[in-house]
Amino acid sequence: MYIERYEKNPIITPEDVKPLHKDHEVIGAFNAGVAKIGNETILLLRVAERPITSDGIVKAPVINIENNKLELKSFSTDNPKYDFSDPRMIKSIDKMEGFTYLTSLSYIRIARSNDGENFTIDDKAFIYPENEYQIYGVEDARCTQIGDEYYINFTSVSPRGVLVTLVVTKDFKSYESKGNIFAPENKDVLIFPEKINDMYYALHRPSLKSIGNYDIWIASSPDLISWGNHHYLMGISDDSWDNGRIGGGLVPIKTDKGWLEIYHGATKENRYCMGAVLLDLNDPTKIIGKSIKPIMEPDADYEKKGFFGDVVFGCGGVVEGDVLTMYYGVADTSMAVCKMKISDILHQIEIEG
Repeated sequence: MYIERYEKNPIITPEDVKPLHKDHEVIGAFNAGVAKIGNETILLLRVAERPITSDGIVKAPVINIENNKLELKSFSTDNPKYDFSDPRMIKSIDKMEGFTYLTSLSYIRIARSNDGENFTIDDKAFIYPENEYQIYGVEDARCTQIGDEYYINFTSVSPRGVLVTLVVTKDFKSYESKGNIFAPENKDVLIFPEKINDMYYALHRPSLKSIGNYDIWIASSPDLISWGNHHYLMGISDDSWDNGRIGGGLVPIKTDKGWLEIYHGATKENRYCMGAVLLDLNDPTKIIGKSIKPIMEPDADYEKKGFFGDVVFGCGGVVEGDVLTMYYGVADTSMAVCKMKISDILHQIEIEG
């Protein structure tokens, strides 16, 4: 399948973003939700900032909600009590002590463009941690337009777990919080852009700690806040490009063939690709068909190398006729953009018998 990657990719890198916090560096500007308001394209960037440290010390940024200030906890890499094997976190070896900290703090910052390719980045955060469920940060926004309102859901992270929060805006200048809509452990929520049989629908991805896999589920709601009627939708493969985990990518796209969902899948070795699944227009709990092979794989150098390499992570798009302009995170570091035809994607989908 032909994919037209923008020749000036990546379009936003950490070097393009000035850190909000003193003595911090931006290590990621990626996984942005996407919206179109008038002629302006909005990217809801996940910006990850890491404390600048000296050799032998790793610091964990944590928001103190009581005074709304950022605090730093320091750990020596020589201390055998701590596990630093994953650069994204610090874990205690002692299960009785039992803590996990992140080595960076994420928040949502807006990038704006009049041509969809050249972006300017707001000086301030748009969504910043503000309660006990977000003291480790907020991550990976997705945005669904319904009427003249934009519903933005994102992952909130704290010692209480990983959950999903919803806010709504009309102008991307301020927002109203609707609270937490999916309890831990959950992420990758995608809200459908219209009601189906008088109900709202959303894809979500429970992250099970006991029995089960990282699979995609679907739920419905009368009001976008109270979600129930949960159904298992689709799972990982036995031994293929998505045998590690799967999760929603872009907000579902309505076509005359069905709801087209472009989702991410990863191997057990954490190589992230994009696939496609087609859902019934009148009952999105039913799968019509899906792609067997990835429709997009990490191929360009900027997709293979970065903070967490071999990652293409589609998280938003703009549809104009048959053309999908997809904005996607690369290597957990930067943002890129590509164009593909929806008709080409549909041809990659094998209809289930």
